[in-house]
Amino acid sequence: MAIISTTAELASVTPPVPIGLARLAKLAFEGHDLAPLVDELSARALAAPPDPAALMDLSTIAQLTGRRDDRVTLQMAALSIERVYRQPATAEGALRLLAFMAPGDFLANTPLEFMLQEANVTLDMLYLVPGRPLPQPVPAHDVAIVAATELQENRAVLDQLSTLVATWPRPVLNAPDCIARLTRDGACALLRAVPAVVFPINARIGRGRLAALGDGTEDVADVLRFGFPIIVRPVDSHAGHGLALIADAPAIVRYLDDQPAREFFVAPFIDYRSEDGLYRKYRVALIDERPHACHMAISHHWMIHYLNAGMMESADKRAEEARFMAEFDRDFALRHGGALAGIAERIGLDYVTIDCAETPDGRLLVFEVGNGMIVHAMDPPGLFPYKAPQMRKVFGAFEAMLRNASTTRRSAAA
Repeated sequence: MAIISTTAELASVTPPVPIGLARLAKLAFEGHDLAPLVDELSARALAAPPDPAALMDLSTIAQLTGRRDDRVTLQMAALSIERVYRQPATAEGALRLLAFMAPGDFLANTPLEFMLQEANVTLDMLYLVPGRPLPQPVPAHDVAIVAATELQENRAVLDQLSTLVATWPRPVLNAPDCIARLTRDGACALLRAVPAVVFPINARIGRGRLAALGDGTEDVADVLRFGFPIIVRPVDSHAGHGLALIADAPAIVRYLDDQPAREFFVAPFIDYRSEDGLYRKYRVALIDERPHACHMAISHHWMIHYLNAGMMESADKRAEEARFMAEFDRDFALRHGGALAGIAERIGLDYVTIDCAETPDGRLLVFEVGNGMIVHAMDPPGLFPYKAPQMRKVFGAFEAMLRNASTTRRSAAA
């Protein structure tokens, strides 16, 4: 494995420049017809030689349109040609950021492009492919960040990065060994002891064991140390895919009939409804250990995702989210200051996001922590006028973290 140890090996190169995830996602989010763009990109991808940036954009569009297998095929075709891709800054004197990426879908890496669209930062995304040496030359940069997430399929990349960053000649944010601990069961073990934090046990069990709980061969309380109702999801699933609330043993049998996964996380269901009967879920980013509000979703259903919570349809919900953001520093962040500080200390990452809620007795209920959650500013400003100013605060804090690390950490190393 190649390890860069001198600044001379950081070269001034010009990697391919795709349209990129952030711009393509916004087009899809706004309902634009992507067919003409696909035709144009396909022509470039089929040219001789093929255009790797076009292949990477086609892979992104495939993911956006629900064709995950095509996403993987097109991405690997792109990576067989080139493994560094650039999102350039729009002004002179830009900070140069190198992101260590893993192949995979949108969950495989921190979605940095969303946070850097208006920043004076040139982003070079370097993909590490297990079994292949580091691509050379590596673009010159001021600071680097590990973007690969905690997914099981990323473990080989994170292991490689643990060795790589130990001798890297530039500051590196988000230590790969800290990221690797953030599986659902790993994060639970890490954070359950933090005062004023509730992180439900996430038991990892195989399909056979789960089936035994369903047919009565084994008892739920004996195996899991908690009873029904339970939450079940496949390992490495996110965004609600395969997530179900199971009320009794027969429901496990019905669940497995529709789920081909071999391993699952099982957790007790915590009823986190507020006094008005609604569920509220918050996304908070910890940037240099300081909390920032990213969004708040309100729903009648326990399984909340921002897009299915009816935020666009309800002026009352949007007004409450606006208050949450406006009062965040002197309300939510203050009430849960000790819990958020404890989480930041235990996790040990420069940038991490938390999906959380509040229990009826006022504690912080943590669902998930990780570096792969999307933080964006795509919501229509006419409906969400409060979002853009808040996102500028979040993105500004992220850029400030990068710039601070590029100077203070380099001085400390020197």
